[in-house]
Amino acid sequence: QVHLVESGGGLVQAGGSLRLSCAASGRYTMGWFRQAPGKEREFVAGISWGGERTGYADSVKGRFTMSRDNAKNAVILEMNSLKPEDTAVYYCAARTFSTVNYYIRASDYKYWGQGTQVTVSS
Repeated sequence: QVHLVESGGGLVQAGGSLRLSCAASGRYTMGWFRQAPGKEREFVAGISWGGERTGYADSVKGRFTMSRDNAKNAVILEMNSLKPEDTAVYYCAARTFSTVNYYIRASDYKYWGQGTQVTVSS
């Protein structure tokens, strides 16, 4: 079984920063998604299997950065200039290697973590 464990969520004031991590049991194409109450799960960021390519939702581009920590089989989401609209449960997701750099559809990912709550106050 592939294990994905998110950590780093919490409460922060608008304009602040948080660093999320997702520890994985192997190397995969991975993404970050978030889901706010009453809303569908939405794409946040993705990274290719080798880490060469990243992509971001327009709503977070320039504020969030996704990266790999290969020594720890982990992916990182550095979130800066946080807004109340960023409040959500954040999930990491994984799928096996393919020639596609990353995926933006939740249905393309096979494995999911349990999520970590991020709350941004105004």
